[in-house]
Amino acid sequence: MISDLYAFPPSQVAQSEALTAQLVMAHRRLAELKGVTPLLPNQDILLNTLSLQEAKDSSALENIITSHDELFKQGLDLPQFNSAAAKEVSRYSEALRLGYERVKEDGNLSLEDLVAIQQVLMIGEPGPGIRSKPGTRVVNRATGEVVHDPPQDHDQIVELLERLLDFFNQPSDQGLDPLIRMALAHYQFEKIHPFYDGNGRTGRILNLLYLVQHGLLDLPTLYLSRYILREKSTYLALLRADPNDDNWESWLHFMLKGVELTATETIDTIHKLRDLMADYQERIKNELPVASKLELLNTLFKHPYTKIDFVIRDVGVSRPTAAGYLEALTEAGFLEKKKIWRSSYYINTPLLKLLQGQ
Repeated sequence: MISDLYAFPPSQVAQSEALTAQLVMAHRRLAELKGVTPLLPNQDILLNTLSLQEAKDSSALENIITSHDELFKQGLDLPQFNSAAAKEVSRYSEALRLGYERVKEDGNLSLEDLVAIQQVLMIGEPGPGIRSKPGTRVVNRATGEVVHDPPQDHDQIVELLERLLDFFNQPSDQGLDPLIRMALAHYQFEKIHPFYDGNGRTGRILNLLYLVQHGLLDLPTLYLSRYILREKSTYLALLRADPNDDNWESWLHFMLKGVELTATETIDTIHKLRDLMADYQERIKNELPVASKLELLNTLFKHPYTKIDFVIRDVGVSRPTAAGYLEALTEAGFLEKKKIWRSSYYINTPLLKLLQGQ
């Protein structure tokens, strides 16, 4: 392959038997994942709970570290919980949702959409938008070594992004397999490195948007960041080493393996989440019928931490009624109540443990 950024996309990608076999497995698991997402009665449950997992792991790749506890507390929007890292992680989830809405509405992803996604990530930070000043280098933080010298001219960066988006938006039945195209597009975006900050997180959001745009998933629920975080050294090494002689195999195999493993893990999580919801629904119906509204059950599973205001909003009841529901569920052992100053919040402990992988 000619490693020059201006030659993208490659005119040919060699596909060995091993890579073909990995591609088949990735497609198979991805199709299974698409098939199980409707098992939950409310799709927002997946977007809210699993997107936070992706946000946490994707941000950890950029050394933005927060705990599950801090992240979930941040979602309560209580003044007592004010973690800067958790706020930054939560912006990833907001940026993903924005991108998802744009793709579902327009069918394609535009340069304006791309910039909007990055700007959500970087709210309150310096330098949002496409780079306009030279001097950006990708540096090994441990050694200070320059590992990549991205294009510096603003107009050239824009031109490269427009070419990439043309490739991104092409119908999936043209040319290369769509999963191969996703992996190539991710590589190219990271090489262009168009922003001063947020390139890694924006690039990982693009993976999800591509899968939705081309019908491989209905919801952005394939969270590759956990896999990439586990294999961070391999991921970075493959990004730093330009493929040679038209041989993309190592990079493509890495990304396709990630699709297979991540889809398998997410399928398992969805089944466990469905079973936990079914258990709660049946037990609440038998033990606490007054609180057996489906809207209330959905609220308890949109987020492991909830509060009275969430129940008022989602169920459409008064504050005394919402408080009564949560207190009754706590007394019956479905929730755990926590109080800080004058504010109370309630934890769905089994859901929390599931999301933490316990």
